[in-house]
Amino acid sequence: MAHGLRAVILAGALAFTALATDSAHAADPVIGTWKLNLAKSTWAPGPTPKSQIRTYAESAQGVTLTIKTMAADGEQTTTSVTFKDDGTPAAVSGNPEYDILSEKRVDALTAQIILMTAAKTVGTAVRTVSKDGKTMTFSWKGTSIAGVKYDSTLVYERQ
Repeated sequence: MAHGLRAVILAGALAFTALATDSAHAADPVIGTWKLNLAKSTWAPGPTPKSQIRTYAESAQGVTLTIKTMAADGEQTTTSVTFKDDGTPAAVSGNPEYDILSEKRVDALTAQIILMTAAKTVGTAVRTVSKDGKTMTFSWKGTSIAGVKYDSTLVYERQ
């Protein structure tokens, strides 16, 4: 009887640990849909887009990010990438400015990102989710494919 009770307690503890691990992973604060708040953002040198929506979703391969942007001239683009937050480079599609993204988690709310094209770093960024999970700030610096330096701080609100 004591052996059976220990087995039940052990099984329960293992199930709880597995559930807690899955819940912690599912609780990644970046997962969800984020809308660019143009009034709170600085887009230098510009032009500022009309809108941008970022959607982060968990997938079997890591996190899938889809960025839908409407440029100042009305042109719409969709960028997508599936990445792991361990610094492994991941292929990006739909973005003429960079074709590889590498993200490294700093802590539960912060990640450092490297943007590359043709295996050369063209930008770096820091993404931070607020403690209340309602705001995400994306600060990035780099050089565009046209050779123009940029230094922008984008503020997003959870949808």
